[in-house]
Amino acid sequence: MRYRSVILLTTLLLLGTGCPGYDRYDRVVDQDGLVPADQFAAYGSEQAQAVAIGRAFGSAYTGDAPEARARQIAAAVTFARQQRDVATVVADTMASLLTVTFSSGWRKAIIPINDGVPAEMTVGLPPGKR
Repeated sequence: MRYRSVILLTTLLLLGTGCPGYDRYDRVVDQDGLVPADQFAAYGSEQAQAVAIGRAFGSAYTGDAPEARARQIAAAVTFARQQRDVATVVADTMASLLTVTFSSGWRKAIIPINDGVPAEMTVGLPPGKR
């Protein structure tokens, strides 16, 4: 009887730890292992605009509800279209990312950046559209 209890408890423990979490947003915005945002922004004007768009994307986060996610993406797309070198913006609502094509032809997938720095304060950010 005791042996069966141990097996049952072990099985329940293994099943409980094997269930995946469904909070994808925290994994998407995790910046561990990436070049720091300010360092990437210092690489050039388009890189600074990409970081600023990511920061605008991250600061617009208000929750995981579909309506909140739609507002977040709309705010990021609006900010992206105001940038000088942005040619096109395509939102992927399921993956929480934007695909931005710059006027030079460079295409960049942008995820939310939650580092507490306002988008407008990004190092090297040029003025908006001409």
